[in-house]
Amino acid sequence: MKEQLKLRCKVFALSVIEMTEGLARKNATFPICNQIIRSSTSIGANYRAALRARSKAEFLSKLGIVEEEADETLYWLELIKDSGLGEASVIDPIWKECNELLSIFIATIKTSKENQKSSRNPINKSNT
Repeated sequence: MKEQLKLRCKVFALSVIEMTEGLARKNATFPICNQIIRSSTSIGANYRAALRARSKAEFLSKLGIVEEEADETLYWLELIKDSGLGEASVIDPIWKECNELLSIFIATIKTSKENQKSSRNPINKSNT
């Protein structure tokens, strides 16, 4: 699962890079492309860093960054689409994949936090 998600993040970043290469060269395009390339590539980079975390706290911290970068990428995709810089037929599948990745990372964060709580507060089964 981890290797599949790493690959999925990489393929996603490559799709964003490819999409930006196809955008019309306008004044507004350059800063937006810069930002979306940074945020979309940061998703996979920070996920890989999370997998190498030395503690649960560091893991959750890195996943928090992944969540923020994925959300930021969605914002830039919406701007590209709503401004008319990119075609909906190109943007929509990328937006969908980003939203799915974001959902996976949010669920992972939630599960990790729940597991962390339950390991700190074990239920005393002899009293139940």
